[in-house]
Amino acid sequence: MSDTNKVRKIWLTIRLNDEEQKRLHALYKVTTCKALSEYARDILLQQPVIINYRNQSADEFLAEMSQLITELNAIGRNFNQAVKRLHTLDHLTDFKTSILLNESGKQLLFKKVEEIQNHIKQMHEQWLQK
Repeated sequence: MSDTNKVRKIWLTIRLNDEEQKRLHALYKVTTCKALSEYARDILLQQPVIINYRNQSADEFLAEMSQLITELNAIGRNFNQAVKRLHTLDHLTDFKTSILLNESGKQLLFKKVEEIQNHIKQMHEQWLQK
């Protein structure tokens, strides 16, 4: 197609009521079209329109995983700080106290890793059923 054919210089004006406009925008929002005019042109010229498909279970899984990743990052930072603190200790009593404090962090880490494993297993079972 030449460049002169690509330039759109002809206007098409249509009138819609409020309900029609809401419906048009709702239909447009679920497509991959970048502009409403692109969507309208595709529909009017009977071109294929690609509609976004959202997998609700995958969206929920990703939301849970992102929350767990944030928590794991925080636990990892705490662990790194604890290791640095252990390297600076001079007395045996300080060392014992730090080890006891780190035990709760270790348990929290194991709990979060187990949660991740359970979520992954649940998603795997759901996807196998489909």
